[in-house]
Amino acid sequence: MGYLRPDCGPLPQRAGSTPIRVFGNTQGLKASQVHALERLYRRRLPSDRLVTHEFARELTQLSHELGREVGVLIDRRGEVTHAMVGTQAGIEMPEWGRLRAGQGRLRGLRCVHTYLGDDALTHDDLTDLAKLRLDAMVTLGMDRSGLPTEAHVAHLRPARQDGTVVERLAPVPPARLDLDFADWVAALEQELSRTTTTRAVGARDRAVLVAVSAGRGRDETDEAVTELRELARSAGVEVADVVVQVRPQIDPRTVIGSGRLEDLVVRAFQHDADLVIFDHDLSPAQARNIAGRLELRVIDRTQLILDIFAQRARSRDGKLQVELAQLEYRLPRLAQQDLGLSRLGGGIGGRGPGEQRLEVDRRRVRDRIARLERELAHLGREREGRRNRRNRRDVPVLSIVGYTNAGKSTLLRALTNADVLVEDKLFATLDPTSRRLRFPREREVIVTDTVGFIRDLPDEMKQAFRATLEELRDADLFLHVVDAAAPDAERRIAAVRGVLDEMGLADTPELLVFNQIDRLEPGQGEAIAARAGGVAVAALHGVGLRELLERVEKTVWLEGTSLRTRERLCALAGGEPEPAGVAGAGGRR
Repeated sequence: MGYLRPDCGPLPQRAGSTPIRVFGNTQGLKASQVHALERLYRRRLPSDRLVTHEFARELTQLSHELGREVGVLIDRRGEVTHAMVGTQAGIEMPEWGRLRAGQGRLRGLRCVHTYLGDDALTHDDLTDLAKLRLDAMVTLGMDRSGLPTEAHVAHLRPARQDGTVVERLAPVPPARLDLDFADWVAALEQELSRTTTTRAVGARDRAVLVAVSAGRGRDETDEAVTELRELARSAGVEVADVVVQVRPQIDPRTVIGSGRLEDLVVRAFQHDADLVIFDHDLSPAQARNIAGRLELRVIDRTQLILDIFAQRARSRDGKLQVELAQLEYRLPRLAQQDLGLSRLGGGIGGRGPGEQRLEVDRRRVRDRIARLERELAHLGREREGRRNRRNRRDVPVLSIVGYTNAGKSTLLRALTNADVLVEDKLFATLDPTSRRLRFPREREVIVTDTVGFIRDLPDEMKQAFRATLEELRDADLFLHVVDAAAPDAERRIAAVRGVLDEMGLADTPELLVFNQIDRLEPGQGEAIAARAGGVAVAALHGVGLRELLERVEKTVWLEGTSLRTRERLCALAGGEPEPAGVAGAGGRR
């Protein structure tokens, strides 16, 4: 079993007749054979029978004559709703407008089909059973004369401890399937309802996370999965299951391969998932292929981050930048969004001066992108004016940078007593926040908190948030906050420095601030900071802040002159300013 191929569908309607409703591989069939398949719609099974011997014999004889598998979908009234014909290798399920069944309930349809191969119940059969939540899957064997031999029955059941959700009955001849189908399926639904957790209205989405190693080591893959979990939690998504596949490279069509994708269908059913989140960015074709097989919402890591940004944006700048990033991400994917994007057909009757719907949508998106860019450019000029006025007063600027959820906002609050949001979530801060910090001897600096970085930062976000990140260009010193307790702290430091290098900020002085040392053994955080030439702090508890301020004061003011003033004086003299000697730069100024 499987999904209907695009070139397989119902036969065309004959003029002056009722629509022909035979689905699947109908090519090459005689008219009499098509009529025989259509006559299946006239049959009606007793409501208490799963399948009768007479009906099974009609299917097997048709299958024997055609040399192809033949099947039907039957509702609980015993009426045939769909008749299907396949090949010798299998049969395809039609596109019958499937909607997900309610929690603890089945579809109200059972599938009965013949099989010509060696496997009575194939992997595709069991996948379709779970994916579509059918009442039952029945396959019929036949002898050489086309008479039915045994009926193989599979149905869903509450998940066992080993994760299996399908149960098979012992194969018997169709005449000996003497269970009362109406009572049997009612009891089965009752059992499923009893073991299904009721979800309240407005409950969080449940997601299955999917990651592929694709040449990454085990530790790196585990770190990526952990980070994807945190992103999902920050977006308000409940992680129901995690699927990690080890393969040398990503499958170009489905990322994880067709076989593993079918397994994912069953796991999504088992955990009652609403969506599937991939750690890798999906191409438009991959997203379409996966969503078509799963019949669930499918998003990738970039979409998840954009959703978090949309939840966090508060200022006008932030909201405009999020919308711009979302539109730039969606623009190349408009062609894959078939719903509501119907196009004029080509050829005779389809030509004309009119614009295709897809082109209209693309033009509107491009126009909106251009408008957002103009608005952001205007806001950017206003920010530049404020920065110039600030620079004329020669107030040094400290920019707090670092990996997301490293404790940057906590550090800003601890240093300036600022009323900023502090939350244990990724990207809790999206809009930049600036506060003044006064030092002894009537000195003061401006401390700016910026959006956190992350590995493989999507290009759409780099482009859209360039206005926000422009604040970093005027920084005299970067306070690079690092989560000292993170197992991949070095990789996170490299990821942040990589983004700064791409922005041309590699020469800005940097001071490493190892935060959250309270989560480590006593003395361990200080040792890590000493090896890197940084400062160890626990911003939440105010530990290490005095040493941090002393290091900042020593770095920013040398002989009473700030770094920016020294650069100006050296520029006027035609020389280069001496390096500030910032500890913790690791060869980086």
